[in-house]
Amino acid sequence: MGETQPKATGGRSAQLAHTGLRHGWTTGACATAASTAAYTALLSGEFPDPVTITLPKGQTPSFALAVEELTAGADPAGAMAGVVKDAGDDPDVTHGALVRATVRALPAGSGVVFRAGPGVGTVTRPGLPLAVGEPAINPVPRQMIREHLTAVAEAHGGPGAAADVAVEISVDHGEELARSTWNPRLGILGGLSILGTTGIVVPYSCSAWIDSIRRGVDVARAAGRRHVAGCTGSTSEKAVVALHHLPEDALLDMGDFAGAVLKYIRRHPVDRLTLCGGFAKLSKLAAGHLDLHSARSQVDKGFLAQLARQGGADEALADAVAGANTGLAALQLCAAAGVPLGDLVAATARDEALTVLRGAPVAVDVICIDRAGLVVGRAEPRGPGARTHPAPDRFT
Repeated sequence: MGETQPKATGGRSAQLAHTGLRHGWTTGACATAASTAAYTALLSGEFPDPVTITLPKGQTPSFALAVEELTAGADPAGAMAGVVKDAGDDPDVTHGALVRATVRALPAGSGVVFRAGPGVGTVTRPGLPLAVGEPAINPVPRQMIREHLTAVAEAHGGPGAAADVAVEISVDHGEELARSTWNPRLGILGGLSILGTTGIVVPYSCSAWIDSIRRGVDVARAAGRRHVAGCTGSTSEKAVVALHHLPEDALLDMGDFAGAVLKYIRRHPVDRLTLCGGFAKLSKLAAGHLDLHSARSQVDKGFLAQLARQGGADEALADAVAGANTGLAALQLCAAAGVPLGDLVAATARDEALTVLRGAPVAVDVICIDRAGLVVGRAEPRGPGARTHPAPDRFT
């Protein structure tokens, strides 16, 4: 597959060039290439191989065809082409997936109609950039496909020729792959989404996860949810559901990206936000870290010792906390001495979250859990709108 490397002029492209990692192509780019090849074959009888497309920022990658099939004598006539997604050095769940496009002729004036084939999901909930019932082929890939098919139509039929076709996008084993994505929770059922705004996958980027957080907030708001929860993993989700009985579409899998949740909700507020996670991770938020990944922030036992002093710890206990091997060990030391370190971390994390929210009309509460999912610290709701949300039983 031919590649046009992004120019290292700054931002993500410059970072990619600096790392030396190889970029890849989005499912949207692959679907565009497959659609272009299939429509070309439908009009000319020959598949271009490789097929070259133009991405939104001007790059012109070439894609080798993995499969092709022409059914010119059928009614309606159709052609299918497929390319294998290469995600570069990114650990993408769809790396190596076969993305197919089947293009069939429609009556004049029909335009380009998109359909979900096997392995591509269908939107079943509001709040996404596509209407309910639509194939999960996002707006930018749709625009790319339309533009390329129009160019193919004009190349064979002259200026002003229109592409009147049905484009069915499918992904081999896509429904199975989608179980490892946010699609089921977002109400995208039956398979994967065809994604991409630039056509390029940047391997080090956390943008896909952060984008899924944003889409989760959008879906919750569209569903009328006034209370959402940002959780660091499945154990914290279970704890939130047990305490607040929130529906699935109100749960945000924030992972390590607490900052992404807070910054997006700052611009798109809900009445109440619960943050729930492991004690150690939330102690990082309490200390001012918005990225909670172990490679980018560490538990500060000195900070925990300061909080322990605020909770009544003597110097001997504070020193033991500062020298503890793990955050959990510090928590256990304090628990044995009757010092509520878990509650102190939760309250400080809540206050840090409110600082990031910058006065947005959102009440925030925090729940700290241990590895078994037991609650080891809580902070009552505070912030604008907190009066409309009664505190949990333990705070009344």
